[in-house]
Amino acid sequence: MEVLGPRALNRALLARQLLLGRVEMALPTAIERVVGLQAQATAPPYYGLWSRIDGFDPHELGRLLVDRKLVRIKLMRGTVHMVGPADAAWLRPLVQVVIARGHNGAFGRRMGSADPARVGEVVGELLAGGPLTGRELGRRGIGDDEEALANAALTYAPLVQIPPRGIWGAAGQARYATLEAWTGRDLEARPSAQELVLRYLRGFGPASVMDAQNWSGLTRLGAVFEGLRPRLESFADEHGRELFDLPDAPRPGPDVRAPVRFLGEYDNVLLGHADRRRIVPEGLVWEAQAGRAVNRVLVDGMLRATWRIERARKAGARLVVQALEELSGGERDDVLAEATGIAAFAAPDDPPEVEFSS
Repeated sequence: MEVLGPRALNRALLARQLLLGRVEMALPTAIERVVGLQAQATAPPYYGLWSRIDGFDPHELGRLLVDRKLVRIKLMRGTVHMVGPADAAWLRPLVQVVIARGHNGAFGRRMGSADPARVGEVVGELLAGGPLTGRELGRRGIGDDEEALANAALTYAPLVQIPPRGIWGAAGQARYATLEAWTGRDLEARPSAQELVLRYLRGFGPASVMDAQNWSGLTRLGAVFEGLRPRLESFADEHGRELFDLPDAPRPGPDVRAPVRFLGEYDNVLLGHADRRRIVPEGLVWEAQAGRAVNRVLVDGMLRATWRIERARKAGARLVVQALEELSGGERDDVLAEATGIAAFAAPDDPPEVEFSS
């Protein structure tokens, strides 16, 4: 098998995730192409799309959420993603076991006599009267532990966060409606695990079975890959692990230039693999500090810095870039240029000053 080194895998990943150059593409198409966007917080999808889409308008993304052409719903790894309603309808039942596993690990012992099999039905009845917050769902649920039942509601019913949650510049508690009530789409009865693997490879390949399992949270995908083997190409990484890919998927050469890209806290590109050395330098400690959002910067395609916006009453706002490893003079210049751009995007009326932190 052809061996693909980390740099070749990096360029392939960046190409799939629209990070080798900004593209002109409809937002729903772009979000489908990257297999949804991590959306635990409001800002990261906007930062991610600013780095991917030429002339990105955050208000257009907000309108798509209001018009119900995009939704925010728990999906892969039990985390909130922004996807189109059609993707939500088939992805959610496939990863339901992952979401339930996370709930049981955190809240299973606190469910008391509440029957998980009944939770989804009860939640649907409660929401027939209009959207509710998670706390309201827990308070009106079938048990005594409000927090556990609120989480159970999000686990056992396909609930979407409705606007203004997730709208650029807006604030508000997360309020929920069922996917069917909000979009007119019910969950698919027989979603395809093969389609899941094919979509994953189109967005993140070449990749191993373990990579796909890490991205989705699912286990036992080896048999699915084997069933697809006649339709896939096989490669090896530098450690001899077998990687799979679609024959027609882009695999740019390792020497293709990768521009600086500013991303949100947990962008897709950082979470798509069990072995992240194609995007995170080996040995680099990069997880966020507890309770503090840390946005990411790619330099030459690799995670090399973080960024944050700090606001003070007297000093005004500033965008702080902190290198995780030494940057050359040219790299710092490129980072500064891109930082100036995202500062103007984040606060067009009063862009924060950009500075490097040691």
